[in-house]
Amino acid sequence: MSDRLPGFSTLAVHAGAQPDPTTGARATPIYQTTSFVFNDADHAASLFGLQAFGNIYTRIGNPTNAVLEERVAALEGGTAALAVASGHAAQVVVLQQLLQPGDEFIAARKLYGGSINQFTHAFKSFGWNVVWADPDDIASFERAVTPRTKAIFIESIANPAGSITDIEAISTVARKAGVPLIVDNTLASPYLIRPIDHGADIVVHSLTKFLGGHGNSLGGIIVDAGTFDWSTGGKYPMLSEPRPEYHGIRLQETFGNFAFAIACRVLGLRDLGPALSPFNAFMILTGIETLPLRMQKHCDNAKAVAEFLAGHPAVASVNYAGLASDKYNQLARKYAPRGAGAVFTFSLKGGYDAGVSLVSKLQLFSHLANVGDTRSLVIHPASTTHSQLDDAAKVKSGAGPDVVRLSVGIEDKEDLIADLEQALGA
Repeated sequence: MSDRLPGFSTLAVHAGAQPDPTTGARATPIYQTTSFVFNDADHAASLFGLQAFGNIYTRIGNPTNAVLEERVAALEGGTAALAVASGHAAQVVVLQQLLQPGDEFIAARKLYGGSINQFTHAFKSFGWNVVWADPDDIASFERAVTPRTKAIFIESIANPAGSITDIEAISTVARKAGVPLIVDNTLASPYLIRPIDHGADIVVHSLTKFLGGHGNSLGGIIVDAGTFDWSTGGKYPMLSEPRPEYHGIRLQETFGNFAFAIACRVLGLRDLGPALSPFNAFMILTGIETLPLRMQKHCDNAKAVAEFLAGHPAVASVNYAGLASDKYNQLARKYAPRGAGAVFTFSLKGGYDAGVSLVSKLQLFSHLANVGDTRSLVIHPASTTHSQLDDAAKVKSGAGPDVVRLSVGIEDKEDLIADLEQALGA
């Protein structure tokens, strides 16, 4: 190729991949092995001492996973990436590099219910404390900053409501506080939004969702933007201080603008162990090849479905940033001009009982706890994904008792609308 930078669709197919040098296989092989042979004792020592790059053990790295990591890093505009077993695993590994017991991180209230639960309860056992802020009130992030704050965490498109977060405004708060901004970009995918372009320092995904796209493989990924100075103020000793496990190496000093990705691999993945299977990496890589085609169809269908619901007499309101009347429409035009995503919520006039009833009557929409599938999916968050929250917290997170969440797939939009029409009529 010439010196021109490849386009998004080209990267989605080719980034990170070459024909297999041994067999000539064009598709990336599944390297289904636990470990790798060293050339000699010196080679082994250099790998274990972080003096050379290479394969040791699939818990730490694998050639199939490496292609996936390079591809997602290229799509997001990052310097490096690390694939792990799930989106939740990605969040644990990221925060392990940043937080010590007693430290705090600020998180947007509008998050996936599983993340709210993880942050509120599971992380307490690590001594990590979450402080909540309102993404519709940027000043609430500023007020939440304390000397113990080590990071800010948001979603680019919030789950379940599909609201758009003002990444640049919150990035300004993070810069002023001297902490990294972490953006969960799962619902947008880099096809719609690239958070690094708007000030994110770290991007995480559940690969299970739109990047994989077919509802068949779990995975998560961490992308290092290479933009944060980890030596500032001694806040991040995992990266700035000598590591005794590696003969006193300072990771930022040694690895520069991809030091965070290295830390996640050699301090997080190595010791916590949430490795992604090479088979799942292969499946997700295959899904990413069609990401641009799928995401555009997802968005076009979602807008059509949202417009239908907005005019239905049984529907009280529709929360979809792609509608001109939506409060997040201006942010959607700024951050996601190709489309406002495919996950959104709507409220039913019949309240909680109507929501539960609707999901049982739909035939084409599958009632399950996932998003980002080629198939259209539905769930009633108040009785499922957000059921651990009290009613006030459900409403704050966009999952009130009358709310139904859709993940609109790539079927014919006319069939999706017909299914919703019959279920709402019933």
